[in-house]
Amino acid sequence: MSTTYLPTLKQLQYLVALHDYGHFGRAADACFVTQSTLSAGLRELESLIGIVLVERTRRVVRFTPVGEKIAEKARRVLREAEELADLARAAGKPLSGDLRMSVIPTIAPFLLPRLLPFIRQERPELKLYLREEPSAAACESLSRGSADCVLLALPYSCGEVEVEPLFDDQLMVAFPKSDAELPDHIGADAIEPDRLLLLEDGHCLRDHALAACNRPELRAQATMLGTSLHTLVQMVDNGLGVTMLPEMALDAGILDHTNIVARPLAGDNTARQIALIWRKNSPREKDFQLLADLLRKAAA
Repeated sequence: MSTTYLPTLKQLQYLVALHDYGHFGRAADACFVTQSTLSAGLRELESLIGIVLVERTRRVVRFTPVGEKIAEKARRVLREAEELADLARAAGKPLSGDLRMSVIPTIAPFLLPRLLPFIRQERPELKLYLREEPSAAACESLSRGSADCVLLALPYSCGEVEVEPLFDDQLMVAFPKSDAELPDHIGADAIEPDRLLLLEDGHCLRDHALAACNRPELRAQATMLGTSLHTLVQMVDNGLGVTMLPEMALDAGILDHTNIVARPLAGDNTARQIALIWRKNSPREKDFQLLADLLRKAAA
């Protein structure tokens, strides 16, 4: 069979980008081409297969039912093509070349400042491209192939992936110094529900904290929500309540220049597990295991 009539990888890349962004201009930017180039490539694809994939109006980009199916198939084809390159890369020098890693927001600002200089020193041939995004988005990026691996906190369900545990990160209860003297370890029953400040929905640390407390009423009554750990720290420092922070944030100095003290949360399962994950059967599995070793050393 002649390959003359097969879609090109570039055409499939344009189609997937348009499906992801729902906008010709943003899809073109993501592919580093002009909007007219992307539009022409998609028209060539439609002409090639004889099917309309995208309904175009001035305001809306709408995929036809068959366009949706072909876009998802194209995504899998592109991932397979990337894995061909990964096979060649894996046969060369270990842990070198480009690697895309997503990192969740409750890890990135606290671990990466230690990690990146260490990796540059140990693996100068590695080009590590980082994206900070919540757990659900990071897992979606991994599934779609826009991320090679993810640094996140467990427990969290991320589909069919390989998991390499790195280390445990203790949950700490942070409260104003003006509070009454508290013991070295704070039990969940000592936390007043109407004073508990949590991250907004979408952050797995919120679920880890609530699960560690094992008090269902906290989820319903903890109404003050922060968009980041730094925001929660400012709330606590202004006397608005108490919160829970991962120990790595304290090690990174998040409480410096504040009137806040922190104590470990007492009980079982009061630590989250930091892990590196990647797609099952990835040809770069050895690279990810080497990266996991670097992450452990950097954290230590």
